[in-house]
Amino acid sequence: MNKSENPQLHSFLKLFSLFIFLFSAGFAAPSLHAQDWVRTGTNLGVQRIRLAAADFKPGTMDAQTTPLKTVFDQTFYTDLKNAGIFDMVSRSMAPPVMPGSPQEINLTQWSAAPSSAEMVAFGAIGVSGGRVNVQGYLFDTKNAQTPQVLGKQYSDNATEEAARQIAHRFADEIITRLGGVPGIAETKIYFVSNRSGNKQIWAMDYDGENEHQLTHVSGIALSPRVSPDNSRVAFSELGKYGWSIRMYSIELGRLVAFSSWTGTTITPAWTSDGSKLAFSSSHSGDPEIYTCDASGGSQHRVTAFRGPDSSPVWNPKTNSQIAWVSGRTSLPQIYIMDADGANITRMTDGGYATSPSWSPNGQFLAFAWNRHYGPGAPGGQDIYIMDIASKRWVQLTHEEGMNDFPSWSPDGRHIVFQREQNGHSELWSMLADGTQQQQLTHGGSNSMPNWSWK
Repeated sequence: MNKSENPQLHSFLKLFSLFIFLFSAGFAAPSLHAQDWVRTGTNLGVQRIRLAAADFKPGTMDAQTTPLKTVFDQTFYTDLKNAGIFDMVSRSMAPPVMPGSPQEINLTQWSAAPSSAEMVAFGAIGVSGGRVNVQGYLFDTKNAQTPQVLGKQYSDNATEEAARQIAHRFADEIITRLGGVPGIAETKIYFVSNRSGNKQIWAMDYDGENEHQLTHVSGIALSPRVSPDNSRVAFSELGKYGWSIRMYSIELGRLVAFSSWTGTTITPAWTSDGSKLAFSSSHSGDPEIYTCDASGGSQHRVTAFRGPDSSPVWNPKTNSQIAWVSGRTSLPQIYIMDADGANITRMTDGGYATSPSWSPNGQFLAFAWNRHYGPGAPGGQDIYIMDIASKRWVQLTHEEGMNDFPSWSPDGRHIVFQREQNGHSELWSMLADGTQQQQLTHGGSNSMPNWSWK
């Protein structure tokens, strides 16, 4: 962040020893054993199902059918490919046919080489009376007697966005049925962007599409955290009287009341039931971790140590533990504690560790770590995940810019994060073992992503 944006911001960064927003570089290579363990722990090490997705058959002659079919086909295929649980049949290996109904599918065409598909998704899409209608099917190519696994029908207004959302819904149905965990194609990512001038809170679909600005505050908005029911976004704003926590209603499209203390109050985080938030505040002098209810009331101080404490995140499995960043031993490190402040455990063993994110199953922490912090140190700032019980860790990114602010997807198989290269930051996603990295945003400076709960 540029200190020249605001003199209050410069003082804030100095107060926090630059450990919240400014980071340097370092890494350590994981062992193959650790890689295998992470793949297993995040359900990424299982045998992938070989899945084919046929282009959907045009169902009507309406002029809108062809462009909406193009949007649908591309979105649907990409959603299934991004899931991380399928061995997708490439389009070049798929039979050049478009079966629109169960009566038109020839399973042998799809099960035979070169496609060699175990499952095939197909169907029809058409526009009639200003509505786009989709019939989708999933068939098991190895089961000639009862091949149908899924059959769905969808209808919506005939727009590109509706075609995308129907593709997301059908893809999630398939992912849930075959993967055992709800899909993420319908989820959102909230983030900070300066593309409209000063830093504001934005939202987009999980794949980087449908970007749109949410807040229009006069100050600088940072650290968005969406509520579990996707109705509100809590965030930090540098306004006229310093840093405070604000609340934006997605349903109402505007800011709503939230009680925030005086002093530098930042980095809100929700419990998984939406009943509480944790945050950092210098209300009592030293920045400490506090909790409050969903309206900002019933505030309770949790930490009481010299040195800044910030970036809390709850264990979403139990809501009984909090991970956070503390500078009590000079350089920032990751700690965990009970929600009442008891049983404090330091998780990282040195370097410069920030931005914890707790996995949905409560087993892992993802965070940014510079393991060799200091002038002239080798490596770069990278994303790691750590098993909480054993403290074993594995590095996911490797010397590809400065990586920060990881956030887990609700299926526990993906992570979104910020990558800065040549002074410019964009958002990227990857599978939880570090593979399938792809850039999501293109333009402006984009940072601090937060993946929606569902």
